[in-house]
Parts: sequence; structure tokens; C-alpha cells
Amino acid sequence: MFNVTVLRLKDIVKYIICIFVLILLIFSITNYFSGTKKNTEQVTQKVENVTNQLSSHSLLSCLDATLPVVASINHSEEKEKEKLSENDILKSMLETQISSIEEIQNMEVSETEGENTENANETEQEAELATTDVGTEVITNNPIAENYNAQYGNVKIRNQTDYELTQEMLTPDITIENKNIMIFHTHSCESYTSSELYPYTPTGNFRTTDLNFTVTRVGTELTNQLQQYGYNVIHDTSYHDYPSYNGSYTNSLKTVESLLQTNPSDIIIDLHRDAIGSRSDYAPTVKIGDEEAAQIMFVIGTNAGGLWHPNWNQNLKFAIKVQEKAEELYPGLFKPIMLTTSRYNQHTGKYANIIEVGATGNTLEQCLTSMKYLAKVMDEIMK
Repeated sequence: MFNVTVLRLKDIVKYIICIFVLILLIFSITNYFSGTKKNTEQVTQKVENVTNQLSSHSLLSCLDATLPVVASINHSEEKEKEKLSENDILKSMLETQISSIEEIQNMEVSETEGENTENANETEQEAELATTDVGTEVITNNPIAENYNAQYGNVKIRNQTDYELTQEMLTPDITIENKNIMIFHTHSCESYTSSELYPYTPTGNFRTTDLNFTVTRVGTELTNQLQQYGYNVIHDTSYHDYPSYNGSYTNSLKTVESLLQTNPSDIIIDLHRDAIGSRSDYAPTVKIGDEEAAQIMFVIGTNAGGLWHPNWNQNLKFAIKVQEKAEELYPGLFKPIMLTTSRYNQHTGKYANIIEVGATGNTLEQCLTSMKYLAKVMDEIMK
């Protein structure tokens, strides 16, 4: 059997109308949403434009646009900032150039210092050492008469103590093992007669604080000479008598004790200039070959004044040993040894002593010459 569906015309029309309405509705909805998207894009674009304008214009820009006076002020400030900025740039460039120039100058100074050091070393290496077998003669004008009351061979001694010096006490039977040498100056400012070669402005009676013209400079010469013979020499150039002369020996004792902690030395020389004496023009001088040299004198302290000083006799033996050799090589280079009741800090060393070089009437060049011969003598007894 067959099932037959009968469609009426009225129903067909109704279905067509519904479909048409549905299509129209879909089309309307599509158009609506499409228009909304377009409007949204337009709004977004407008917002972006406003944001860009706000970001490119500050409040001051807005004021500039509104008030011409404000615009003028702001424009002036901008020019000033530009000018300051340019000045900063120029300043920075200038500082860079100055820094570069300073670096170059520092390099030049370093090179110059290096050259000066090399020249100084060359000077020390080329410094003339003393020779022997030369004629020696004391040429002191208006000399002060020698005063001595003891003698060992050709070595004369002025004994100012109550000790009776026996032959055993005077015999220089010592062996110098520690050959380190310390040189310092209790009276650092003692100076000499000004000369054409070494003129200076005194700051006292034959005294100056300029150590280039004092007995300190003589110590430097002795140091250089001894170093050329291969000895280890410590030369302290501290002021001990300035600003106050009183307490000089207390000050120098501190220096010596401090140096001995790191530089153990048996030979300790306190280098002085002889006191003025009876005449300010007193200039004890000896001619060695063709050179004039200031005479030298040992001053040896003892415990006769009551201070602890157990090794004073060793100090005396050292002075006699040196002077004995000097009388052999350069007779007259030394004046008689002075043995005193004072200690003079000589308890600090096995062979400690005071060496007085020249007097107020001598010139600095005469005293520097003496150091050449003193170094030679010391080297001879320590070989």
C-alpha cells in the first residue's frame, strides 16, 4: 500500500513566508553587528588620536597655546637650558682635555724623576774615591793649640775623666763583625761658613733649618762614600734640635733605639760640627794632595758621669783603631780624641761615637771632602 501526503496550497504559502521572514531577520542582525564593529573601530581610532596629542603636549604646551606670555617665558627657559646643556658639554670636553694633559705631564714628571734617579746613581757611582800615597799637611790658620794628656802610638787623647787609661784600655784589639753602619745627627741644624759654592741664609748662629747646608748634608756624603765600598748604611736625617735645641739628645736617642729594632748596627755615628770655640773663624783644615779637608775629631763618652754605660771602653778602642789607620794614611786628618764624662747616647752601640767634622770657620765643601778620606780609612780597618 502507498502513503500519500496531500499538501494544500495554503500551507505552502505559509512556509514560504516564514522562510522569507527568517532570511530577512538574519540579514538585519548581520547588518547591525557589522555597523557596531565599524563604529567601535572609529571610536578606538579617535581615542588613540587624543592620547597621542596628550602625550605630545604637556600642560606647559597647552598653556603656551592658550597664553602667549607663558609661551614666551617657556621659550626663554628652553633656550637657557640649551645653553646650559652646551656649557656642560664644553665643560666635559675641557675636563677631558685637562685630564689628558695632566696624565701627559705626570708621565713626563715620572720620566724626569727616573732620569734624575739614574743621574743621581751615576753620580754616586762616578764619585771619586780617596787615594792613598798623597802628601798631607795641616794648614789651619791661627790654630788652637792641641791639648792632650794620653797617647797610643800616634793617636793623641784628651782625657777629661778621672780614669787612668792603661795600655790595655787603649789597645784597639777589637774585631768588627757587624759591619752595618748607622749615621744620625743630634744637632741636625749645625752649619758652616757660607761660601760661593754653598751659600745659605742662616736661621741661627751658624745654624740653618735647610739641611742641604748643614752637617746633615755631610752625613749624606759619608753615606754615599761608604756605600760605594759595599757597606750597608742607614742615614737618618730627622730634626732633633729643631724647633727646640733643648732635649736634642733625648730626641736622637728615641730615633736610634727605633732604628736599631729593624737595623741592628754595631757602628753608630752621631755626626756633628765642632762648637764655635773661642773664635767663630776657627777652621781646622788639612791639605791632602791638592784638596783642602776639614779636620775631624772623635768625642767618646763614658760612665764617669754616673749613667749606665758598660761598653764605653769598646767605643774608645774603635775610635783609636780608626784614628791609628788615619794617622798612617792621612796624618793630621784627625785632631786628638776627646774622652768625656758624659754618655752622649753611646750606650746604644758596641762601637758608638760622636764624630765632629770641621768647625764654624770651615766651608761645607771642605767637610764633604773630609768624608771621602774618612770612608777610605773606615774601609781599611773593616776589610
